[in-house]
Amino acid sequence: MQTTAHFYRRAVQFIVLMGVVSLLADMVYEGGRSLSGQYLALLGASGMVVGLTAGAGELIGYGLRLVFGYLSDRTRRYWLLTILGYTLTIIAVPMLALAQTWPLAVGLLMVERFSKALRSPAKDTLLSYAAERVGTGKGFGLHEALDQIGAVAAPLGLAAVLAVSGSFQMAFTLLIVPGVACLIVLIVARILFPQPSDLVSKTPELLTTGLQARFWWYLLSVGLFAAASVDFALAAYHFQRTQLISAAAIPVLYALAMVVDAVAALGFGFLYDRIGMPVLSGITLFAALSTPLLFSDVLVAAVLGVVIWGITLGAQESILRAAVTRFTPADRRGAAYGLFNACFGLSWFIGSALFGVLYDVALPVLIGVSVSLYLMAALILWFVVTRQP
Repeated sequence: MQTTAHFYRRAVQFIVLMGVVSLLADMVYEGGRSLSGQYLALLGASGMVVGLTAGAGELIGYGLRLVFGYLSDRTRRYWLLTILGYTLTIIAVPMLALAQTWPLAVGLLMVERFSKALRSPAKDTLLSYAAERVGTGKGFGLHEALDQIGAVAAPLGLAAVLAVSGSFQMAFTLLIVPGVACLIVLIVARILFPQPSDLVSKTPELLTTGLQARFWWYLLSVGLFAAASVDFALAAYHFQRTQLISAAAIPVLYALAMVVDAVAALGFGFLYDRIGMPVLSGITLFAALSTPLLFSDVLVAAVLGVVIWGITLGAQESILRAAVTRFTPADRRGAAYGLFNACFGLSWFIGSALFGVLYDVALPVLIGVSVSLYLMAALILWFVVTRQP
């Protein structure tokens, strides 16, 4: 007879295996993301184009998850959608090496965001089954920590390539290698764990009730949080334009943020399992410090802003996702993650587009709007926390 300890070990193994998949995938798309802002600048794009590109990418990457989340629940083809999404990613990003104009580069960046929308609700649903066995905070936190190893390694490696060769084309081409490895590990995971839902402590009850009112309040706070967040592409554009940081050093700074992200995700995961939702309110207030620091003209302040931005990202990728399971029945989880990500993406698009315009017009207003949105998100999160049953 299979014991609880057996299922626990299997759940950890699945989380680690999917973490390695995400690690390798992050080397592809986070590597590309670390270069996208300055690459678009070099191809002649304006600050508004960079801001709109970042926002539109997040709108696609998060907004379409509403469709694919619903589709994953309807079809139960979680593995198929996950594999298709990762395959499209490892094709689109290396093709940036062929882009000679900024419109073509923008198009490829949009394809990469589409691929993330395709796979994410299904992948998060598969992961949530194993995370329930070990603790949702710890499960998502461990996955994010592994994920971020790739997000650190790729920008550092690409920074070295740029420093030595100065070739963006070579940097993007090298991303084919981790992409192929990602697909190999993903197929292994599919073979070893054909039904991750078997890892939960009990068979989930199939409920037909709607989503709780607290879920919708939570979505509102998530939307404000996303709208307040500055995309790294715009920060990188600022660094390139002001020459505060050299082009080769910007990916290193991004790698620093990814290291902080990984450590923060693990720490927040354990805190979330112990304390619960109040952790989210605190980190949202703390995140409000990132924007004024990111756009500072002082190098030390800008680096500190990147660190806080990384901490915020760690919370976003771990406990913000983990909290969805508090409000949703198991049979609605794919749709709930789709709603969560659609809200996040639409809000990110609105914020990024607005920030791109404000950067060219009035930087102090950009900072004020971002800080105000973070404070509103923290207030609503506190409202959700104090009304938990």
